[in-house]
Amino acid sequence: MKQHVHLGVVCLARKTYDYLAAEEIYQKIKKDLRSIEAVEWFFIEELVITQEEGVAAANELATKQLDGLICISGTFHLGHLVLQLKRELAVPILLWGMPELPYDGGKIRLNSVCGVNLNASNLYKSGIDDYSVIIQDQVDEDWIDAIRVIKAMKGAKIGIIGYRADGFFNVGVQDNLLYGQTGALVDHFELSDLYDTEVSAEEVERRKGQILATFDVSTLTEYQVERVSTLSAKMHAFYTGLGLSALAIRCWPEFARDFGVSPCAAMSLLQSEGLILACEGDIDGALSMIAHKALGAKTPFLFDFSQVDFEEDFALFWHCGVAPCNLWDGKCTRSLDTYFAGGKGVTADFVLKSGELSVLRIDSARGAYRVFLQEAKAIPMEKLLKGTYMKVVFDRPVREVLSLVLDNGLAHHSSVVYGNYIKAMEIVAKIKGWRVIQ
Repeated sequence: MKQHVHLGVVCLARKTYDYLAAEEIYQKIKKDLRSIEAVEWFFIEELVITQEEGVAAANELATKQLDGLICISGTFHLGHLVLQLKRELAVPILLWGMPELPYDGGKIRLNSVCGVNLNASNLYKSGIDDYSVIIQDQVDEDWIDAIRVIKAMKGAKIGIIGYRADGFFNVGVQDNLLYGQTGALVDHFELSDLYDTEVSAEEVERRKGQILATFDVSTLTEYQVERVSTLSAKMHAFYTGLGLSALAIRCWPEFARDFGVSPCAAMSLLQSEGLILACEGDIDGALSMIAHKALGAKTPFLFDFSQVDFEEDFALFWHCGVAPCNLWDGKCTRSLDTYFAGGKGVTADFVLKSGELSVLRIDSARGAYRVFLQEAKAIPMEKLLKGTYMKVVFDRPVREVLSLVLDNGLAHHSSVVYGNYIKAMEIVAKIKGWRVIQ
């Protein structure tokens, strides 16, 4: 399900042009917009023509807690209007121009493109960069999706349990920079806060039933199954009880030692239910998954860029065994195993399904944020390893993609989802002033 947003819409015009045609176009646009999912629309119903109408429209929309504003240039119009709106509404703007209508008596009828040009120039020269521009008949739903991401980040409450993993300096964040760039807030908890979360015996038993129905647990002891079941119940209660948007976990080295199993298997189960769980205390990784979820992508997860084969031109997206269990390829045995942490590292083991992929890393470095984006494709492979993994090809040599990661010092985790969610994130980066690496 996509992130719900509030969007305002105005249509600007001038009576020296064919404002009656613009009115007809606007009525159709309003009807079309109402069909878009997960948006509450706030329309200024009549054309906005005069400065007085611009002020009134701005004041009305300022009461609506908007996440974004669409300004349609129905015809050319006064340059005051968008500036009046922007003065009252500190939200991203989509400047929407109409294709010109057939000429009528040798006179240009809309001159809408020139109106968009006027607005873009006025905003840019005012130092305002969070505007986007389209010239087309239909709204840009990628822009709407970008607003969904911005809202989701702004309202995010990210928990981190026990700090980042030992030595993983590159996934550390500066909390105030994160807040300043996105609005997301971070709350810190100790590992013991999770361990001590109270859950009922009935809920543990229900989780045990899920695990036995989902995984082959033939290599596990009864104690290990009980520990994974208990942790699944505790983690879900902890996450939902605190109203978290995501949870980053210091999943090693202490976790298996102190709780008896690593959290990987429990995370695989809970991520399949829509919880956003980041390995190794990776807060920016959690933020990347929040962004993917806001776009409507299902069950995002973090992977390591673990292997490249330059001759066969593929990469292995692997992690120790934490990918959502609903993304299993349906062919191999989906099992739990204890191959690390002295036999306490209970992880999920399976190959992920094939399909089109979108890769995202929202990453902080040197006092700024940037966005890594790639399209990829998961292709079939045999179950040859422990952990959760997929064989991936790109639309370019894998060597080039790896060079982007290494030359830009990107953290070793990225969020991956099935489907194409690239364009909206490019718009997010433009609105936020973040550099795109792709």
